[in-house]
Amino acid sequence: MLAEGYVLDSYALLAYMEAEPGSARLRELLEAAKGGKCNLCMCVVNLGEVIHIVERERGLPKAQETLARIDDLPIEVVNADRPLTLAAAHLKMDCPIAYAGCFAAALAQTRNASLLTGDPEFRKVKPECNLCIEWLANQG
Repeated sequence: MLAEGYVLDSYALLAYMEAEPGSARLRELLEAAKGGKCNLCMCVVNLGEVIHIVERERGLPKAQETLARIDDLPIEVVNADRPLTLAAAHLKMDCPIAYAGCFAAALAQTRNASLLTGDPEFRKVKPECNLCIEWLANQG
């Protein structure tokens, strides 16, 4: 039996790191991932987005601390190779969301995984994009 798969976007990881609404669900999934009951992954582009936001709002030392905390979590960081980049570019044609968000969505599609987010921008994703979204907090 395959473990359930989840892709985290920057919204989900920032909500967890800042203990914002929805962070309890990610804590639950992190515990499950530690026990091998689910797989968590994130595109390196979205990881970069998280670190950029933290550095912009709180400075370089806090960004470095945040990266060290993330590195200790059971989250696979997936590189943006050519196929994933082209899938994100294609998705951007049909979905009016930020390009970085397209990487999270494309990764979820290629992994046949649920995208974990609370970003209302993902409400713009059309059903024909075949993207399974699990909404954090009251965003669903």
